[in-house]
Amino acid sequence: MTSEITLFVNPTAGRGRGAHAAQPAAFALRAAGFSVRTVLGENAEDALKRAREAVEGGTGALIAVGGDGMANLALQAVAGTRTPLGLVAAGTGNDFARALGLPVRDPAAAGRLIAESLKGARLRDIDLGRVNGTWFATVLASGFDSRVNDRGNRMRWPVGRFKYDLAMIAELAALRPLPYRITLDGGEVREIGATLVAVGNGSSYGGGMRICADADLEDGLFDVTVVGECSRTTLLKVFPRVYRGTHLDHPVVTVHRAAKVELLAEGVTAYADGEPLGPLPLTAECVPAAVRVAIP
Repeated sequence: MTSEITLFVNPTAGRGRGAHAAQPAAFALRAAGFSVRTVLGENAEDALKRAREAVEGGTGALIAVGGDGMANLALQAVAGTRTPLGLVAAGTGNDFARALGLPVRDPAAAGRLIAESLKGARLRDIDLGRVNGTWFATVLASGFDSRVNDRGNRMRWPVGRFKYDLAMIAELAALRPLPYRITLDGGEVREIGATLVAVGNGSSYGGGMRICADADLEDGLFDVTVVGECSRTTLLKVFPRVYRGTHLDHPVVTVHRAAKVELLAEGVTAYADGEPLGPLPLTAECVPAAVRVAIP
């Protein structure tokens, strides 16, 4: 592997933490003997173009510095190639980095661990989800949680995560089950009323909410968590348990495993890795060993 690697930086991640994280990560990588080139980009489209050019040019690794959105953008450049991906988690959620056991908001430590992984060839091939050519690493969300995202994204005030707390309160007031048609592996069809359906390649979203707590990045399958029809009171009781993953044994929750999941519901937008995918219907497929990652 070449010693020339690319640092893929989102300077606005985590209210500026991305820019601050780049320097200690780059220092750690250079101290380990790597030649580091930094890619910023004028916007997401330009940044992705530059990242793809680095991968096509033979960079030894693409190291994403930022949050889950930046990691997701980096995936679009490296998925399906043998170029390793490293993560320096400096965003708000950092669920992908957590799934890989990488440090969160400690860029120097992340840089050192990535350098050790690359130099020792301690790399791991993991699965990814794919929807219409777009890759995702953690969870595809639809239903109540995606509606909270929709509402929060429309709000201009307040800023930060607090607006999503307000959006959740507003969506709770309007809570109603949604009629879903779920098709698993092209065969089994379930028509149900559901509060939300989450398709997990990884286990968590939203900064540690373990909605698909038992999901395995290397089993070639999604964990599909379905929260059925429930009242506001029940949802509020179940919700705190999501952080521990103990919600899965609640009677209103069911889990299915499949390599291909088709979702149909009216008026629902899907999000994956926190990024909008578009309205349902859509089909997600789990692609085994789709990306090579640097791990501790």
